[in-house]
Amino acid sequence: MSRIVVVGAGLAGLAAGCHLAGRGHDVLVTERESIPGGRSGRQASAGFVFDTGPSVLTMPQLIADTLGAAGVRMTDVLTLRRLDPAYRAVYADGSTLRVRAEHAAMRAEIDAASGPVDAAAYDRFTGWLAQLYDAEWSRFIDRNFATSLDLVSSPRAAARLLRLGAFGRLGPAVRRRFADPRLHRLFSFQALYAGLSPDDALALYAVITYMDTVQGVWYPDGGMHAIPAALATACEKAGGRILYGAEVTEILRRGDTGGVAGVRFADGEIERADAVVLTPDLPVAYRRLLPELRPPAAVRSGTYSPSAVVWHLGVRGRPDDDTAHHNIHFGDEWAGAFTALLRDGRLMPDPSRLVTVPSRTDPGAAPAGCSTLFVLEPVPNLTADLDWTVQAGPMRERLLAFLADAGYPTDIVVEQLVTPLDWERGGMHLGTPFSLAHTFRQTGPFRPPNIEKRVPGVFFAGSGTVPGVGVPMVLISGKLAADRIDRYVGAGAR
Repeated sequence: MSRIVVVGAGLAGLAAGCHLAGRGHDVLVTERESIPGGRSGRQASAGFVFDTGPSVLTMPQLIADTLGAAGVRMTDVLTLRRLDPAYRAVYADGSTLRVRAEHAAMRAEIDAASGPVDAAAYDRFTGWLAQLYDAEWSRFIDRNFATSLDLVSSPRAAARLLRLGAFGRLGPAVRRRFADPRLHRLFSFQALYAGLSPDDALALYAVITYMDTVQGVWYPDGGMHAIPAALATACEKAGGRILYGAEVTEILRRGDTGGVAGVRFADGEIERADAVVLTPDLPVAYRRLLPELRPPAAVRSGTYSPSAVVWHLGVRGRPDDDTAHHNIHFGDEWAGAFTALLRDGRLMPDPSRLVTVPSRTDPGAAPAGCSTLFVLEPVPNLTADLDWTVQAGPMRERLLAFLADAGYPTDIVVEQLVTPLDWERGGMHLGTPFSLAHTFRQTGPFRPPNIEKRVPGVFFAGSGTVPGVGVPMVLISGKLAADRIDRYVGAGAR
């Protein structure tokens, strides 16, 4: 049995802890905050409860798999409900479309809104998405890479992706399949999750659309923070320990090999370890814990995703009955908005925004007669020439006017506006919670690796390494780090 320290009790760290403890390792997960979750945190004020991290949940089987690795059944610690609709899309012309949970219902929605030709195209589109998912998942997402040559280690899979058009661009791939421009946006906005515009994102990232549209969007009883809480419970049941209020400040090295010997905490205490998993944002992990090493090129000078302003609101009143849990309000501008955001480093001139209403599904998130709102607008990261000490006020006023115009209640009781400066203070490089963008040169084996070979025993998990950004991906990253450790200790590296 090897002693493993995992730095950070976010989703990636807890996933690593569940897999490692379930495999019989002696695991300590350290967390500087007083609760698990990391970016997937939780705050409460005046009877309102806010999830401060991800708001959209897909691929719940990955949560079940992670819990199962620790010997815990998901039904014993977590209840998930599929949202129907997954999203309500609202367009500048006042029209709406709902992403329905079942294929037949979604097909009928498209038929009524866009006509029978696009409805038939939806059948073919979901078939294409399923084929992409099948070709990508086990060979290019849920795996560790030794070198970039691993990209062609499965030539049949690579050839299949080529035939499916996966290395083309997502935006054109969607436009070829549907006539209604509203569907173009509905089935390609997911490129922003990868830090790119639909016209720049590879079509292989339609796998994110597959997760939303085919596999569905879910919500846990008790809010999104119930996920890290369940993972923490499972990790401890498998024998892992979680130490809260403990900040790691140094990686200790062995004098003979230079490999990991343990960690030192801010209070001077030492924990010995055979291996360490680091889950902070990669630039922060290198700067704070591996300062003697030059980070990989992508970490130093890679393309980082845009950021987002998030406004958490507790308000009196409830939205209209047609409001969904997740609501996407598309601006009239599309290509120009992405150009401003991603190329010019400017605020979107006609932004699209996400409004999540957790109290719609979970009445316990707000007092009686009230609502919780999560409002997100994409904005440039801190490489842009924007002073958020100046921009925050006007941004709040614009979002308030938008909510009022869109029919949401705006009698504010409590609020918190989170800007790129706040993300940076929370340990996110360049003020973006979305890490490195998924350009081709930052995808798969080209993404920063989850192993630091210069310090034997150091491994990484989280959105900055493989496989990438999003709740499903960071859960997988924890498993991939555990796989690396198994091979490391199994080879007698101690």
